[in-house]
Parts: sequence; C-alpha cells; structure tokens
Amino acid sequence: MDSFIQLCRRRRSIRKYTAQPVEQEKIDYLLRCALMAPSSKRTNPWEFYVVRDEAKLRAMAGCRTYGSGMFQTAMAAIVVSLDTTLSDTWMADGAIAAEHILLAAEEQGLGACWCQVYQREGAEELIRSLCDVPENRTVLCVISLGYKDEERKDYDLDKLPYNKVHNEKY
Repeated sequence: MDSFIQLCRRRRSIRKYTAQPVEQEKIDYLLRCALMAPSSKRTNPWEFYVVRDEAKLRAMAGCRTYGSGMFQTAMAAIVVSLDTTLSDTWMADGAIAAEHILLAAEEQGLGACWCQVYQREGAEELIRSLCDVPENRTVLCVISLGYKDEERKDYDLDKLPYNKVHNEKY
C-alpha cells in the first residue's frame, strides 16, 4: 500500500478520459469513502448523486463557460449536494467529502476532477435540473470520473510552496 503522501503527490485533476466504463464496485468504493467523511456534529449534510448516463454527462459540460469540459469524456460523475440548514459548516463538510472521493479515485486508478458549481452562474440550476436535485439541497460541486487519458506529473516535494507555512506566528 502506498503511503498517504505518495497518494497526495499522485492525485492531480484529470480532465480527459478513455471510453472504458468505470466499474460499479469502484463507484461504490468512492461513495463508502465519502460517507466516512467527517462533518460538524456528525450531521452528515451531504448527499451524493451518481451520474452514468452519457447524455447527462455531456450536458454537464455546458454548466460552466470554462472548467466543465471534462464532462465531454467523463464516464461517470458524482454530484455533491448539501442540506445547508443542518450546519453552518456545510461547505467545509461537503469539501471534505469531495476530497475523500478525489483521493479514493486516485487510489482506485481513476482520474477525477472537481467542478465548482456553487455560486457559478447557471451551473447549479443546470445540474439540479439534470439530476432532479431537490430545491432544499445546495449543489457544491460535481466530480468527473473516468480512466485517465492524460498524464500529469506528480507533485515535486522540493517545489512545494513552503513559504506558505508559518510556525508560531505569521
């Protein structure tokens, strides 16, 4: 098993996918990982919508002017939605669950990419209509999934922005 830092080094946003379908077992694994994500007071404000329908995936590519083209080749997607009334930390709770999905996808040999939907003009409305997301849920993001059809270099540990780290004081 890889160390966690090796997994983090490898996990990159992948925006091009092969036509190989993503196995249901892998989707189930990603969802189990997301369901174990921490949330404030264990409110679990998130819900996840799995999309495999090709027409819906391709339509998702139009949810943003820039930043959603990966749905043109994605073989699956997971919509991360939240009940904002359960906790004032709903956005952090959703982001943690989404990151669990992204890391689990890398571990499973899949490519994945976060597409911001919340507060992006028209994006939430499109995703909501495609996936029948209830009005009482806020869509934070959609994660595209598939087998990688592009390679990205691992993060170089020597080139990380260590100047962003402060000890004891700013």
